[in-house]
Amino acid sequence: MKIALVSEHASPLAIAGGVDSGGQNIYVANVARQLRRAGHDVDVFTRRDRALLPAISDMDGVRVIHVPAGPPTQMPKEALLPYMPAFADFLLGFCRRESRPYDVIHANFFMSGLAALKAKHAQRIPLVMTFHALGKVRRLHQGADDGFPDERFAIEEQLVRESDVVIAECPQDAADLREHYAVDPSRVEIVPCGFDTAEFAPMERELARKILGWPNDQFAVLQLGRIVRRKGIDNVVRALALLRKRRDVNAHLYVVGGNADLPNEIATPEIARLRGVAAECGVAEHVTFVGRRGRAQLRQYYGAADVFVTTPWYEPFGITPLEAMACARPVIGADVGGIRYSVVDSETGFLVPPRDPMALAERLAQLAADPTLGARMGEAGLARAHREFTWAHVAAQLEAVYRRVARIPADLPVTDLRRERAKKQQRGARAAAGRV
Repeated sequence: MKIALVSEHASPLAIAGGVDSGGQNIYVANVARQLRRAGHDVDVFTRRDRALLPAISDMDGVRVIHVPAGPPTQMPKEALLPYMPAFADFLLGFCRRESRPYDVIHANFFMSGLAALKAKHAQRIPLVMTFHALGKVRRLHQGADDGFPDERFAIEEQLVRESDVVIAECPQDAADLREHYAVDPSRVEIVPCGFDTAEFAPMERELARKILGWPNDQFAVLQLGRIVRRKGIDNVVRALALLRKRRDVNAHLYVVGGNADLPNEIATPEIARLRGVAAECGVAEHVTFVGRRGRAQLRQYYGAADVFVTTPWYEPFGITPLEAMACARPVIGADVGGIRYSVVDSETGFLVPPRDPMALAERLAQLAADPTLGARMGEAGLARAHREFTWAHVAAQLEAVYRRVARIPADLPVTDLRRERAKKQQRGARAAAGRV
């Protein structure tokens, strides 16, 4: 197949960990690579956010097309909606200039879907939609802190009506689509996120700590990902204080992420607030802000930790728990969204209420007192990650969805596939001539 992935603010080439660079970037990059390895032609359309970027970059055989929509600078995603008409015009023009039509467009995030609708209708290309986050759910949890306009809700409702398939990343995502958007359940497919088996695998704890310079005599708690308020990192800091003071556990919290390689309160303002929380709780010297790290280094941080913790207020899916599980580490996560799907409570880790540092501290104390429990949970998580959440498995599920909406039989030989594609082109040309 020829597949277009649209990801307007989340480039697959970006370094994850920044305010607007996280799970969606990783998702698009890995799905694109896996589909390319399966033999498909894959293009990723993302907004040009730097002046010196080429028109098209290569990523392991995937074309990454930098769309000129808005100023060629990095901008918060909340400011990008006015530039989506320009994005849509470019995407449609690109589709029309291609000698071979796209079999399917897979849009990621609501603005990508808005941009893709024009090409869907003009070129009669099936549209698969993954929201990654739903505006109405975001507003429920963030209230006035939500920087997107109310216009987002109507756009998402239109996309729910007009997309050929809506991908939900977990059962909670599917339930939210039904409750808040009245989606037709027959057009929803649950396909989760994943992890890269080449990036993440178990590593001896002592070796990882030696590489990172962490002491061996501490209970190391890891928080890794974007450093923004809704991720609930302050909850982890407060739980650390309770763990040290009430349970007398020699625990240390490492926070990996941010907008710069060195922890920078100007580049990442949330660090300043979290440092204030740590000082208020009396644990400032027991919290280390590491800064942003490249993908190749993350395995060392997961490997060095005794436990990975993530307690956001809400989480549409959450890739970091999968990465920790793939490194055979127990996960304590908030009982919300995709985390409640990926983490099996009391088997691969623990689920706790968000914004409840006491509940989190109790579970941390349980793991600190029983290292064998953490080891068992880590092994169970490793098995679950490989069984359910590899990117190869995710891409295979998406490929089946694409084939269905494009009406391409799964067992169609390549020669027949080319013949069917040629017929499709001829039908499209006749239809276009008729409209003229």
